Amino acid sequence: MEETKTEETKPNNNNKKRLGAVVLIVLVIIGAVAIFFYMRYKATHISTDDAYIDGYIHTIASRISGTVINIYIKDNQAVKKGDLLAEIDPMDYKVKVNEASSSVDTEKSKLTEVDARIDVSKDQLSELKAGLEAARANYELQEANLKQAERDSVRAENLYKAETISKDRFEKTLTAASVAQAQAKAAREQVKKAEKALETQKSVIRQVAALKSSQVSVVREKEAKLDAAELYYGYTKIYAPADGYISKRSVEIGNQIQAGQPLMAVVPLDNIYVAANYKETQLGKIKPGQKVKIKVDTYSGKVFKGKVDSIMAGTGSVFSLFPPENATGNYVKVVQRVPVKIVFDKDTDPGHILRIGMSVVPTVVIE
Repeated sequence: MEETKTEETKPNNNNKKRLGAVVLIVLVIIGAVAIFFYMRYKATHISTDDAYIDGYIHTIASRISGTVINIYIKDNQAVKKGDLLAEIDPMDYKVKVNEASSSVDTEKSKLTEVDARIDVSKDQLSELKAGLEAARANYELQEANLKQAERDSVRAENLYKAETISKDRFEKTLTAASVAQAQAKAAREQVKKAEKALETQKSVIRQVAALKSSQVSVVREKEAKLDAAELYYGYTKIYAPADGYISKRSVEIGNQIQAGQPLMAVVPLDNIYVAANYKETQLGKIKPGQKVKIKVDTYSGKVFKGKVDSIMAGTGSVFSLFPPENATGNYVKVVQRVPVKIVFDKDTDPGHILRIGMSVVPTVVIE
């Protein structure tokens, strides 16, 4: 009986050995296939867990000092570009606008007066020019009369010597010549007087023109002050610079704020991106435009899509506050990381559920 059991046991052991060998071979094959596909996956999918969501944060600060009288937003509220966020008491700045406007009006009225003086001076100049022309015409007439009187006197003298005319007529001729000479002299003086008056009037016009130029400069200076006052008055209302969500609000109604003081931030979520710090040994196959699968720690099981936008021009350590000094003799070789910017596809996050700072695991797909 014992021999029979021994003979039956041997075939069973052989079967078990064969089965174990088959199982081992199958496991080895499965393992080899798994390793093959894993290595192939690793060769075409480059990932890192040193990555987070980044974006553009618009820090809202006041350009002027004053007291906050109104706040139109709440924490984490969605806003559109141009929405009114807060308002500073405008009364002081309104007073400055009124003062500057009044000053501009005053100087413009002075400029109007100067323009009126210029117009009057030009009219007077035209009159003086006409008077000069009349004086010159009269002078020419008197010169002609003088020449005629002189010829008449010479002729009368010859006739008197020939006893052709009487002495009385001869003396009248001499008197007429003297009168003509006096009239010509008077006409010449009138011409000189008119010319002098004309030059004086031109000088007056030049002075008034210079006064106008100076007044124009004053008006422009006052207008510039008015523009500045209106600009500062406009700064009493603070508007959203972009679409986004309100964050880090640190101002309340009644707060006295200073120019440049941060009040809140507007965080746009339609142009966020991933800042992924890949090892330098991983960058050889990464290029702009490649597709990226992005897993976010907050939303496990959900995959977002994107693409490689650009690769930073240096490693992260180079741009740190204290970059490494390899020439000091304390150099220790460490695998560096290079920031890679990955942008999301437009339709991958329609509900804007992603937030800046979330940890992600991006995987670049190498084609």
